[in-house]
Amino acid sequence: MPFYRYRATDRDNRVSQGMIQAASADVAAELLADQDLTILTLKEERLSFQDRTLKFLNHVKLKDLVIFSRQLSVIISATIPLVQGLRILVSQTDSPVLKTIISEVADDVEGGAKLSAALARHPDAFDDFYVNIIKAGETSGKLDDVLNYLADQQERDYDLSSKIRGAMIYPIFIISGLVVVGTLMMIFVVPQLTSILAETGADLPISTIILIAVSNFLSAFWWLLLLLIIAVVVTIRVLIKNTPNGKLYWDELSLRVPIFGTLFQKIILVRFARSLHTLTTGGVPLTRSLEIVSEVVGNEVYKRLIKRTIKQVEEGNPIATAFLASKQVPVMVSQMMNLGEKTGRLDDILNKLANFYSREVENTVTNLVTLLEPLIMVLMGVAVGGLVSAIILPLYSLASSL
Repeated sequence: MPFYRYRATDRDNRVSQGMIQAASADVAAELLADQDLTILTLKEERLSFQDRTLKFLNHVKLKDLVIFSRQLSVIISATIPLVQGLRILVSQTDSPVLKTIISEVADDVEGGAKLSAALARHPDAFDDFYVNIIKAGETSGKLDDVLNYLADQQERDYDLSSKIRGAMIYPIFIISGLVVVGTLMMIFVVPQLTSILAETGADLPISTIILIAVSNFLSAFWWLLLLLIIAVVVTIRVLIKNTPNGKLYWDELSLRVPIFGTLFQKIILVRFARSLHTLTTGGVPLTRSLEIVSEVVGNEVYKRLIKRTIKQVEEGNPIATAFLASKQVPVMVSQMMNLGEKTGRLDDILNKLANFYSREVENTVTNLVTLLEPLIMVLMGVAVGGLVSAIILPLYSLASSL
């Protein structure tokens, strides 16, 4: 999300300035208004490389936020005063970054600020989703229940992402090792073996000729290949971030990738259903919930679909109207949402959808890992077989003719 630099005055007409992260300028203005600030100037600002580096280093882990939310929920349920509870959490938090943030939040709350407004001052740790959930809990007087919903969702997200990362570590490690070892062999080992064949002047098979050509190219121009890869990666990232439709085309392509496209779609549906369920259950208005969810799904195709849904809802149409007309959404999701809205059980339907697709993601990841293991073995066999046919067999033929 973009950052906005602001100048504003507080209730005592004191001028303050700083930066805030929000989905849009309107959202940033709303967050500042929640902090009882009157905006003088507000403009979007691009972060420098140094600022982005500091932001990355000061990142708060999801696991730490899960623990914070759960502990804060317990403290509020125990009717411990909020400021005192926050001071307790400062001493119990292991993350130095989050410890500093909680301490500042406690100071703001002690000074009269609402918890949601105090959290909104730290967008790197607490995004719009988190702040609006807290704000809804404060409005409804059910802050402990809302924090429980929030902690439950964060725990599910953390478990799901941990399972995906854990399942993909082995295949990625093996494939990366194959690429590195193969490249080193082509640059340092293969030229020594093929030089013997080249010196004989014998007719070489096409596989050996191709291997020698590739080895010679990598030995002489490995730096050019490395620069080309870096240039392609940088160009793609620039196009995705700085062109109007760059991210849209990239996200559309990711959804069409065989096998993995289905996995990406299921992950997006889990984020959508779970986030919307948490927000609506917490008491956030539907259109505001959809606006926040559009920034959470992480895919431009679904973001634009949710934006169209917001317009449909504002015009008085059912929430599933845009979903029913979209080819990117499974028919089951659209029909269940439509049925849930008609029966007044949309929250339950969203929860069931989130649980269903969460299990689907786990099963898909498990099946992918099961499929990738023999596939990696096949690739290794093909690579070894190619080297044998291109080097060992010509050497054996040469030795037999002597």
